[in-house]
Formats: sequence, C-alpha cells, structure tokens
Amino acid sequence: MKEFAALYARIDESTKTTVKVAALADYFRTAPDDDKLWTVALFSGRRPKRTITATRLREWAAERGGIPLWLFEESYGIVGDLAETISLILPDATGTDDRSLTYWIGEIARLSATDDDTRKAGILAAWDSLPGPQRYLFTKLLTGSFRVGVSRKLMTRALAQATNGDEANLTHRLMGNWTLDTTTWAALIETTDPSTDLSRPYPFYLAYGLEDLADLGPASDWSAEWKWDGIRGQFIMRGGEHHLWSRGEDLMTDRFPELAQLRDYLPDGTVIDGEVLGYRDGAPLSFNTLQARIGRKTVPKKLLTEAPVILMAYDLLEDAGTDIRDHPFADRRARLAQIIGAAPNSAPLRLSPAVDFTDWDSLAAQRDTSRDRLAEGVMLKRRDSPYLAGRKKGDWWKWKVDPLTIDAVMIYAQQGSGRRANLFTDYTFAVWDGDDLVPFAKAYSGLTDAEFRQITAWVRKNTLQKFGPVRQVTAEHVFELAFEGIQASPRHKSGVALRFPRMLRWRHDKPLREANTLADLKGMLAQYG
Repeated sequence: MKEFAALYARIDESTKTTVKVAALADYFRTAPDDDKLWTVALFSGRRPKRTITATRLREWAAERGGIPLWLFEESYGIVGDLAETISLILPDATGTDDRSLTYWIGEIARLSATDDDTRKAGILAAWDSLPGPQRYLFTKLLTGSFRVGVSRKLMTRALAQATNGDEANLTHRLMGNWTLDTTTWAALIETTDPSTDLSRPYPFYLAYGLEDLADLGPASDWSAEWKWDGIRGQFIMRGGEHHLWSRGEDLMTDRFPELAQLRDYLPDGTVIDGEVLGYRDGAPLSFNTLQARIGRKTVPKKLLTEAPVILMAYDLLEDAGTDIRDHPFADRRARLAQIIGAAPNSAPLRLSPAVDFTDWDSLAAQRDTSRDRLAEGVMLKRRDSPYLAGRKKGDWWKWKVDPLTIDAVMIYAQQGSGRRANLFTDYTFAVWDGDDLVPFAKAYSGLTDAEFRQITAWVRKNTLQKFGPVRQVTAEHVFELAFEGIQASPRHKSGVALRFPRMLRWRHDKPLREANTLADLKGMLAQYG
C-alpha cells in the first residue's frame, strides 16, 4: 500500500502528463504483479463497489476522532471530500503497516460480508495502522469513490514504456469485460489469449466538436452523415457468436436481444461501429424512448415492442477477420454498404445515410433540419481518414445543432466538491407558473471561478433556510440554461426533465419577472419532446 500511496502522491502533485506517465511506468516496473493488476483496474474505472454506507463511516470516524458528529459534518461541508475529512480528524496511526494494496482490497471485500460490529472493528483497526496517505486511499476504496487524474490513454502509454509493449495493442487488451477474478497480470498484459480476443472490441474513435468550418478546407474532402441520438456501440461477430459493447466498455449484448438475429446475416469476422437507435416504421425514435431500456439487463416483451432498436451502422473496423482500421474511410464505408446490402430489410440493421452537400453552406442548411430528423447534428469525416483510437483532432468532427435554452431563476444552492468544496456551485432553477416559482432543473457547470466566488458570497448573505447541505436563497438571479433535450417526467413537480442542463450565462440584464414560464417549458416539450 505504501508504494501505491507514493504513486498516487506523485500523480496528484503534478499537472504535467510526462510526470504522471513516468510515475506510472516506474511503478509498473517494480510493483508486485497482483498490485500492478489492481492498479490497472483502479485506473481504468474497475474500482471495488462501496461496502459500507457513508453514514456509518462518518459516525465511526467522529467517534474515533473524539468529536461530535455535528462538528464532523461541518468539517465535511468545508473539506468537501469524505475520505479526506476522515483522514484529517482521525488521530495519528499507532503503528506502521507494510501490507500490500492487494491485501487491503481483499480486506475490504472480506469486511463487506461481515456483520456491522465486525466491519466496524476491522475498519477502525485499519485506520489505526495506516499512515495518513494510505488511510486516505483505503477510505476512498471503502466508499467506492476512488478516482485519479490520469486518463486511460496515459496509463496505457506508461504500460507500454514499462513493458516495452505496443501501445495500440495494450489499449486493445485493456478493453472488454476482464475482471481481477478472470485474469492475471501475465494473461492480460504479457501473453495472448485467442479466446478472449474473440469478444474484445477495438478502441473507439471519438470526434471533437467543430467550431469553425473554415479550418476544414475544401468540402469535397469530406463525407457527412447524421449524428444520431442513441447509444454508441460496437457490434462484434466472431466465432459464430456476437457481442455488443458500449463506448464506455460496457458489455450490453443481453440488453438488446433483437440484435442477435444479425448473426444470421453478418459474415464471421465482422466488427461494426454504430449507434443502437430506437427505430420503428423506417424512422428513428426519440432518445426518451430508448432511455426506458438503458440500465436494464433483461428486457420484458412489452418494452421490446414499445422501444424496438436497430444498429445504425456507420463504420466497418474488421472485415472477414482482418483489421481494416488503417484503410481510408471511403473504402471502409463502401465495404460496410456491401455487407448491409446483402442483409434483408427486416434485419435490425441500417447504413447511416450520407448527407448530400456541395459546399459548406448547403451542409449548414441540412444541419439546421437535424432536430426534425431526431438527430443531434452532423458528423464530418475526412474521406481518406483511418479509424484511430481515442479523441483525435483533424479527421473526425461533430457539428451539433445549437442547444435549446431557457431563462430560469436560481432558488437553491449547494456547495460543490473537490477544489470547489468551499464554493456554492450546484444550483436548482425554477420557472414561473403564475406567481409561483416551480423548480425544474439542476445545473453545476458553465460559469467561471470568479462568477462562482461572486455567487457564493451572495448566497451566504441571502440564505432563507437550510435543508442539510442545501440552502434556499432569495429569488433574485436569472440564468440562461442550455440543454440538449426535454422530456415529460411524472417524478418532477414541473412535469418535465432536461437532458444535460448547464449554465450558459448569468443574465445580469434580465429582470426576475422576465424569466421563462412553465407554459414555455410545456411548449418546448410539445415541439421537441
């Protein structure tokens, strides 16, 4: 655990990617294999699940620290991080502990299966024996909230340096549904397992948002298609079996059973990049329809009927078992069209239609019709571009339609977390319904640090009531909110819910009574919901 804590400190103390990569590479060269495997798991989001409630941890920490619970809660509100607060208020460790990261993660798993008294005794013993930095990380792992400021790409680069391996190959290896129970360091990093490769997806190619068409050069160099509002997925057909992976490396094969019939139509050794899209009668359905199926591991027949899906295909990554990602996009697209053309119309598979345009002005006019097609905008891909890994600038761009906007009144505020733990950054907004303000959305991003500091000072002087960490404030400030979509929601008092709301600007020029109304929201729901 000591070596892992030292690695965490080196990474946390620097903002330079070279320093972070060097720290990781040094660790991967010297740490025990089981600790290295756990580090790869933790840094790629495979952290242990929470084994104890935050309420219990706060109670036990306050007791061991010899302070009343209310003082712990006040301290937590200022620090903004539970593990850090616990590390600060606990007495110094009574001894030293040289046990490994793997041991402590195993201890967390063991304690999760015990009764409350045994769990408490084990956690207090760990806190007593671990020095501050190690205690902090142990508590982070307990809460299931371990995160670190290193991207998977940087971690893979460090692995390549430490093992003299190929970075692209390692990126591919780390994808998929491997767990600590199903693999070892040697199997995952050092040896090849052909059976695992059958189900493993390729790293996804991600596009940047387009800001200026002038940077792209001649329109004739580019291909365009609609940016569909579904779930990005990779459909793999290998060894007579199929697998469906989300962009977040979530295996979602069983969630969309209707796609299993593609095994009858796709050649073995085919990998398609596309979008799982709600679809009926030859047209896409809204994302709201698809959302009913997100998170479900089994789908009842009624939902299969109400929210049918297809794979809207837009790229071919593997053809007849051969990786063709280095081929030009135009060639991959032509091969994809040939494969899909051989499938019957009844198959839940479509080729994402190209958007015809002769110049940038004609493409802009097409883009303006996106919402009518239930699309988010258009995707631009250079005709000669390869399929790369990760987010790269230059060859792929997403040109989304402008977001929907509404002016709303801030009525509640809550402190943020991390570096913004001392600022009120999370707000609840309302619109007018007659003379009443009806809450309808929360947002916490979009303003500058200076604006957040200004609002924080105002909140402290204009708090009407406190509800735990939430403060009701005087209705005085209007903000313009941007959002990607709107849907009906019986769970909300307003009857609507927004998709990806964020603050676009603080409307100093807008009088309170000129904020939008609930009727305005309902009108947007009728038009775009």
